[in-house]
Amino acid sequence: MVLDYIKKYKEKTRKSSSLFAKSLKLHVNGVSHNIRYYAPYPFVVKSSSGKNLVDVDDNNYTDYWMGHWSLILGHAPSKVKDSLRKQIEKGWMYGTVNEQTILLSELIAKAVPVAEKIRYVTSGTEATMYAVRLARSVTGKKIIAKIDGGWHGYTSDLLKSVNWPFTESESSGVVNEEEIVSIPYNDLEKSVEILKKHSKDLAGVIIEPVLGGGGCIPAESDYLKGIQEFCKKNDSLFILDEIVTGFRFRYGCLYPTMKLDPDIVTLGKIVGGGMAIGVMCGKKEIMEYSNTTGKKKSERSYVGGGTFSANPSSMTTGYSTLSVLKNGKAIYSKINDLGDYARKELSKSFDGKVIVTGKGSLFMTHFLKNEITKIVNAAQASMCDVKALHDYHFKMIAHDGIFFLPGKLGAISNAHSKEDIKKMVLASEKF
Repeated sequence: MVLDYIKKYKEKTRKSSSLFAKSLKLHVNGVSHNIRYYAPYPFVVKSSSGKNLVDVDDNNYTDYWMGHWSLILGHAPSKVKDSLRKQIEKGWMYGTVNEQTILLSELIAKAVPVAEKIRYVTSGTEATMYAVRLARSVTGKKIIAKIDGGWHGYTSDLLKSVNWPFTESESSGVVNEEEIVSIPYNDLEKSVEILKKHSKDLAGVIIEPVLGGGGCIPAESDYLKGIQEFCKKNDSLFILDEIVTGFRFRYGCLYPTMKLDPDIVTLGKIVGGGMAIGVMCGKKEIMEYSNTTGKKKSERSYVGGGTFSANPSSMTTGYSTLSVLKNGKAIYSKINDLGDYARKELSKSFDGKVIVTGKGSLFMTHFLKNEITKIVNAAQASMCDVKALHDYHFKMIAHDGIFFLPGKLGAISNAHSKEDIKKMVLASEKF
């Protein structure tokens, strides 16, 4: 069956095959992000609009990858596109302070209570890298705790315990791994036990309120509250990585709905409106450690930004996107309901053979094996049938014109409809 899908895929993506052969000669593994490669080769996109991707062979795909989950309004929404076009007429890179940054920050600060001070970068990796550096500067401690299966980008400070088995090093060339410890998601007793062992030198804990790359698994509210309580008592910083979840389920972050009080929050994806962005924001007294004015080197946390940080193009698309979402209760109601519907119907279509995890407009299908009966952490997700998930996603790409990045979670945008979800469920039943 899989061979039939591969044959069909090759037949309908001949131009992509030819172009990707060129890409292999020029780029490592033919891609510029590891997860974008899948066998036999990824199709090459020439355009996108709304819910759709169009490849160079003119195949049309209903997209659930949605730009690494960043395109909550869909591809190239008219209001965002128009604002970007106007900005490009004025210039797209200044390398100086610009008003667009102030406008975007005003929206974020009003929507995210902890964002008393903000620093922009151009990727989520940079935002989390600086967040843990700041935690070490503020506390004078070295150890950072993260979640088994937690993904915070490629920064060496957090590149540990990402992929199963979590005990193996993720990469050569990474040093000081003993300064990163990992804890099991949604297991407060074991997590606190590990944190206590490192309490004297624990600078902070960084957690996603919904484990994205680790399986699209929501955190239990009591778990997050328990970790936060430990951090407060231990004078360690509580850092929430809301790069995936920020502005995804509601206008603002997820943490206020769980009555949490983080010290630092990282944002990205949606707040850039489809352009490159990363955001580190937090309480004023903590963020001020990165203020270099009048400080000795030993007193500051040297947090940069980069050449393209706060560029007017990203600030403009971010502002335009958040302006739509600010008055978008109907958008959130729609996409969250579609997510609930997708999880319910997919679970029914596979008749107990899968668990569909997620929250709101995010969802992921796990094919059960190894006697797994629940999925509340990345270890359980890793023990599911990962190959079946890849085959399932590839079947939909090759046969149904539906695109999930194989093995990854799906994101629903405002451009999707209930009919799209029904089509996806029907394709799932046939798998």
